[in-house]
Amino acid sequence: MSDLINKKLIDKVAKATFVHIVTIGTKPDIIKQAPLYHELIKRGETVLLFHTGQHYDYRYSGGVEEEFGLDVDVRLSIDGSLAQKTAQMIDQFGTILTYLLEQKKIPIPYVHGDTSTASAIAYSAMLHGVACVHVEAGIRTLTPREAIYHYFYKEFKENRFDWNEYYLTMQDIDTYSRGSMEPYPEQVNTRMIEPASGFYATPVEITKEFLLSEGFEESKISVVGNTIADPTLKALREAESSDIFSHYPLLEAGNFVMVSIHRRETLNDRMRFVAIMDALELLVKDGIRVLFLSLNGTEQALDRYKLRTKVMSLVKKYPELFIYSEAWAYHKDVIAAMRRSAVVASDSGGFQEEANIVGVPCVTLRYGSDRGESFIAGANVPAPPFDSAFIVSIIKGAMNNQDMISVGNIYGENVSKKIVDGVLSHLDPETGFYMREERRLGFTSFTQ
Repeated sequence: MSDLINKKLIDKVAKATFVHIVTIGTKPDIIKQAPLYHELIKRGETVLLFHTGQHYDYRYSGGVEEEFGLDVDVRLSIDGSLAQKTAQMIDQFGTILTYLLEQKKIPIPYVHGDTSTASAIAYSAMLHGVACVHVEAGIRTLTPREAIYHYFYKEFKENRFDWNEYYLTMQDIDTYSRGSMEPYPEQVNTRMIEPASGFYATPVEITKEFLLSEGFEESKISVVGNTIADPTLKALREAESSDIFSHYPLLEAGNFVMVSIHRRETLNDRMRFVAIMDALELLVKDGIRVLFLSLNGTEQALDRYKLRTKVMSLVKKYPELFIYSEAWAYHKDVIAAMRRSAVVASDSGGFQEEANIVGVPCVTLRYGSDRGESFIAGANVPAPPFDSAFIVSIIKGAMNNQDMISVGNIYGENVSKKIVDGVLSHLDPETGFYMREERRLGFTSFTQ
């Protein structure tokens, strides 16, 4: 028997019919799946927590596992290139499914969002005749291509840029086109997951519309909000318990720009990365405080493009204005700092959601966003990363912007409870969420 099939797992599933497998692998999906995991346990369901090992160090995994009280049942050790890691996840998750199916169990995998972990698990499940629950289903990138061209070349370059006009244009659904491959590989991943799923927990109405337009069955789609709302609202209630300001006292007064960039298409493109870093330098030189949270990929890009000297020079020359730190381990610390910020500027999907929930304006450092609902609601605006002065202009217009703050939370609350309600009410007692056409169409007998 495989080493993955340990005694803890065997004992846990022994008497179960349905085995709910909550899969995690990256820091965002650990945070977003944690409340779902706890809700399933609260309901008395048999739950396995499966960690693919995509993120593994304390700042990206161990810290939030500890913070959210997660008890991992199976943890993989994967290595190599992204393709090799993905193959290992597909293979090794299959080992778990094979065991459960041999024991006459019905596995219910929960995959989250658009990560490589989610697509690998969904593909593995499909190969074993098992359908997933897709949490945060249907996220598709919206890109205001023509508007960006117009406002940069026809307005900004000619010193006629009107921030409020730009902001209002970005709230018009007709401004956007679909079909972008960015963020990469996330937009590929999320599309791969949908046909391997049998229940879609989608965050907002527009993501449901995307799924319907692609032919997915409405009865299997439930608009529930985004699970990030549950831990974020909890972190807001408990923000005073964070000690982050004892480590970074300059942040306590607020009114700073909170920055995080980590997307592959940003970090692997010199022009984009340099434009963002130059924009941060311009903000600091203009007397605006910047918190720059750097992730592993960000650190590699700083070295690849020989920008570490620039960053350290800003730290030394502007110690009161440029705060540079590697990523923080605890989600509650991020939220405690975010609530004091004047604006969040990031290429992160999670930051776009959290900023809205916290009530802070957001600027997305990308050409579009797979959280386009926040553009349309007015909580967020894009700042395409090709011109540093244009980025700065958009960030300044968003700082403490009351229209953006007043939008309110578009991602709901008690989201995990709604997902579990939907899952339990839709489960087929014989197949879980895998539905052969005969059963889906309601055929109960055949005549020769």
